[in-house]
Parts: sequence; C-alpha cells; structure tokens
Amino acid sequence: MTSKGIDFIAEPQDLKIPLNHNFEAVTAAIEADGGGGGNAGVLDKTLLKMLKALRKKVAKSKNVPPFVVFQDPSLEDMATQYPTSMEDMAKITGVSSGKARRYGRKFVGIIADYVEENDIERPTDFVIKTVANKSRVKVEIIQSIDRKIPLDDIASSKSIKMEELLHEIEMIVTSGTKVNLDYYIEDNVDEMSREDIYDYFMEADSDSIDDAFKELEEDDITIEEIQLMRLKFLSDMGN
Repeated sequence: MTSKGIDFIAEPQDLKIPLNHNFEAVTAAIEADGGGGGNAGVLDKTLLKMLKALRKKVAKSKNVPPFVVFQDPSLEDMATQYPTSMEDMAKITGVSSGKARRYGRKFVGIIADYVEENDIERPTDFVIKTVANKSRVKVEIIQSIDRKIPLDDIASSKSIKMEELLHEIEMIVTSGTKVNLDYYIEDNVDEMSREDIYDYFMEADSDSIDDAFKELEEDDITIEEIQLMRLKFLSDMGN
C-alpha cells in the first residue's frame, strides 16, 4: 500500500468516479466557472484548441475532413483525460486501438509535452475508467451486417428503433471498426443522392447531420439517407 493509501485509511473521504461523460454538462460547468485549463477532471480549453489545430494539420496531410481523423467528443475526452501513451489513447471515447495507431501518435506527443510543461496531474492517474469497446449487442450487429441482413430486420431482431440501431452502428464505426453498408444503401438511397451526400461530407467542416440536411434538403434528400451515407463516409475514410 502506498503512503496515499495509508493516509486514506487514516482520514477516509468520498470519491467520485465518472462512469459516463456528459460533455455538454462539462462545457457548461467550465463556462460558468470562467474557463481555464490544467485542472484534473475538466475539459482543458487550451489543450483542446491545440488538438483541433493538430487535427486540422493531420487531416490536410491525409486529404480528409478533420472529423474523419477524430471527432469532437474524442478531442474533448483527450482534453479531459490527457492520454500520454498509445495505450491511454485507445481508451479515449471513440478511439479504438486501430484508430490510435493510425492517427494517435502525434496527439499523444503533443499531450505529453503539454502535461509536462504545465505540471498537470492526469485524471487517468487516479480515475477508474471502464471501457466496453465491443459489447455483445455490437458484435451481433457487426455479424448481421457482415451477413447483409437488412438494417430494418436487425433493428427488429434487437427490439430497437432504426434510430437506435444507427446510433449503435455509429459507435461501432467511430471506435475504429469498418462496416460495409453498401448492400443496404444501394437499395435505399438512389445513386444521385449517394454522390451528393458523399461529396458534401468530403468538403464539410463538420459531420453534423443537421447542417447536412439544411444544405441538401432542397434536393429531396432525407435525414435517414444522410445518416446512412454519413456512416458509410466515416467507415470508408476513417477506418
């Protein structure tokens, strides 16, 4: 037992362990508190700006939109957890070990330098973080897609709505697993719409579905078509 453990036994105190991140709540709390970086357990705005700048640079070198490299929730988790190794990076929201290997090394480097220069105590040094990268349901969804089962049937078999299924697939894709939805997209999105949506995301600054719909709704493109093509785009370009 360390000296900190002995001190804890002598003077026990409450411990708070975050199970799920609510970035909106974290951001609101920071704004209400006046901002500032370097405090364990809160989003570090200074580091976040540095990470976004690096993401833009990496995206330009790879010729992909920035959100393909890492999405905002991933950068926000990095600016909260301060991953300083590739192992740490693979535990970040939306980052699998494969995606960490593909894009993470430069981000780990800049974070490690930032932590050392600012003498930051990392939350991951004392926070227990449980990560379930591939739950049983996610594995079954991947297997069903591999067998080219229509998404409607997959949703029905899991007793969930299509919107919930698409969200589950998004979690699978953004964590670094490639899925092939072409068999379903070809039957449910016409070729012209597929091209228009794909081209939109290739040039877009964000992967916001609402922004895409505002831009494409005059072409009679639906939200679900955008959701499907966005998943294909993220899977093709990010994995």
